[in-house]
Amino acid sequence: MKNIILFKYKKTLFFFFIILSVFSGYAFYQYVYLDMQVDKDKIGTVVDQFNGVDVYYNGSTGNVSGRNLTQDGYNLGQKYQCVEFIKRYYYQRFNHKMPDSYGHAKNYFDKSIPDGQLNPKRNLLQFHNGSPTKPQVEDIIVFGWSRYGHVAIISKVSDNEIEIIQQNPGPNKSSRATYPLIFKDEIWKIDNFRVLGYLRKKK
Repeated sequence: MKNIILFKYKKTLFFFFIILSVFSGYAFYQYVYLDMQVDKDKIGTVVDQFNGVDVYYNGSTGNVSGRNLTQDGYNLGQKYQCVEFIKRYYYQRFNHKMPDSYGHAKNYFDKSIPDGQLNPKRNLLQFHNGSPTKPQVEDIIVFGWSRYGHVAIISKVSDNEIEIIQQNPGPNKSSRATYPLIFKDEIWKIDNFRVLGYLRKKK
């Protein structure tokens, strides 16, 4: 009996160390290796543009360069995080100010709000990924796959694909990315499990 208990204990301990090693390796990759790839002289330089709104290089995803406030005091977010870009885009393009100007990227989508209804914290219409309403150019797309999530602007839409423009994707990743778009049973779905949905300015 004692041998069985000891075996189970050793087995549990073994799996614990395996899991710990995986997480340690991931942490090293995220915070040490990727940081070594950063061109620090490039941080804050323009790497892309959409409809006259600039996208800036941020280096490692966790880097911040101070808070960006408009002249009238509206909070755009931390430079040059992904949230800062989408809020600056909507401010410059539509003079749009979100009632709640704070929150991590994934918090910009509220799962409790029905499809096509107003998200009051953002004062934008919200659509779930899997909606009768097709994504449009200039929608804010929200990803919820990580601790903080990610947001971007939809820059192109066809019947089978979307393109996004993003800030802070990582030190060596492109500011543009594409994802398949599927229309089935009268429902539009961006074929990526990380996508929560998209936000749109009311007409």
